[in-house]
Amino acid sequence: MSDGPVRIRMGATDPPSSNGAASGPVHECADVDAPGRATLGPVEFRPARPEDAAECVALRGQTRENAVSRERLESLGITAQTWGEDIRTGELPGHVCWANGRMAGYCFGSRTDGELVVLALLPPFEAQGIGKALLHRVCNDLAALGHQRLFLGCSADPQSRSYGFYRHLGWRSTGEFDARGDEILEYFPKP
Repeated sequence: MSDGPVRIRMGATDPPSSNGAASGPVHECADVDAPGRATLGPVEFRPARPEDAAECVALRGQTRENAVSRERLESLGITAQTWGEDIRTGELPGHVCWANGRMAGYCFGSRTDGELVVLALLPPFEAQGIGKALLHRVCNDLAALGHQRLFLGCSADPQSRSYGFYRHLGWRSTGEFDARGDEILEYFPKP
């Protein structure tokens, strides 16, 4: 995937530009009409900007699993201001997805050590390929920074959504656990 904005229209093709060339990449998402899921209109993926941080903090408390409230984030020293500064300095390279006029999700990694720090989606946007696309973009960014091994902490409970999600995409257990009891998974991006 490129680093520029990507629009997704379900079942649509990108209309040609005025010179007849395709105007940009289009990615297909399955049309999901399951209860509680959003029907997608145009979807835009783009690199995160410092001004996205407040929306990221708010969204983090609205996820289906592992939601973290604004107050809890603040107690950990994470605020819209600190998050925005980490985006501005490049410490947290990340991508956001906007769909149906609002932020649908985001993914960020650590420039310093190659850790995938967070992948979060609003529940109505789950199971539509958005999480996978965000993850792919951040993994590519971290690999471009020279990280040959990426890692993350993930629930060790096979019933959690994240357990199967990362493993399905090639992440493997290290057999180690972090201080919160999350299992450490690793991924080796292709050069």
